[in-house]
Amino acid sequence: MAVKTEFTKENLKQILTKYHIGQYLDSTPIAEGTVQTNYKLQTTSGQYVFRYYENRLLKSVLFETELLRYLKKNHYPCPNPIHNINGEYVDMYNTKPFVIFEYMEGSHVQNPNEIQKKQLIQKVAELHRITKDYQSKYINSRLNYDVAFCIEEAQKASARLNTLNSKKKLHWLKNGIQELRLPETLPKGICHADFHFSNILFNNNQFSSLLDFDDANYTYLLFDLVGLMESFAWQRDKSGSINFKEAKNVIQEYMKHRHLSQVEKEHLFDVYKLSIYIDSIWFFERGEATDFYEKRKIDYLEEVGRGNFYDELIG
Repeated sequence: MAVKTEFTKENLKQILTKYHIGQYLDSTPIAEGTVQTNYKLQTTSGQYVFRYYENRLLKSVLFETELLRYLKKNHYPCPNPIHNINGEYVDMYNTKPFVIFEYMEGSHVQNPNEIQKKQLIQKVAELHRITKDYQSKYINSRLNYDVAFCIEEAQKASARLNTLNSKKKLHWLKNGIQELRLPETLPKGICHADFHFSNILFNNNQFSSLLDFDDANYTYLLFDLVGLMESFAWQRDKSGSINFKEAKNVIQEYMKHRHLSQVEKEHLFDVYKLSIYIDSIWFFERGEATDFYEKRKIDYLEEVGRGNFYDELIG
């Protein structure tokens, strides 16, 4: 169970007095998710999701609710936040923010079929098309994935562990990330950044909703595309390599719904490597500095080479 803070029936009844969504009938903890606390609520007017943010500040959650409202206005399939009697979409409970969302029908699919994969890729492309020029006053309240963020977080992780191994890893990351080519003209927008199966709903084999924008941030639009390539084309066996045929299929399907500019095509290689460096932050204590998972992936890409990577996927 992913619930970190328990809410009693009385707690939730009291919270609901500030909303026009009916009276409390029942609640069930939601097991999916590993960070925030989620409950499914049943009231006299319907079903909702109560989400209690264990590790987010108010402005970070406001970024999320504003984004979701913007997406819903643009007919994007995602949960709509519900405002309280004061017109506020985010409220506080014991110093932490919470939001009540509409409940989205559907089920999670651990191994999507080809039709479901194509639908997900389409919805990711549509997300990027909708948010390319999106502006939010709370944008700096999110951990926006770029080189500066990656180095700063790696430095924090190295200092926290304070070992020779962590210092060597930091040296490896700094050297590698400074070689990336990420021009100012590379398009940015909002990326979801977490396409785990628990964040995607299908209903009768149709895409129903993209959930959990907890990691959404302002970064290179390619970041989600390489995330899809990672999900569908990275071979997690001993080969540790990319199935270029599958990766190319992902890109071609994506471009049916959002065209990639030439600068994006030329720097897909760099954003893929950036995503691996960022992954290494979350698992900084894993493995020896001379041989660990993310280093092997970077070494593999270096072996493939920028030119061959482009030719296999774009050329």
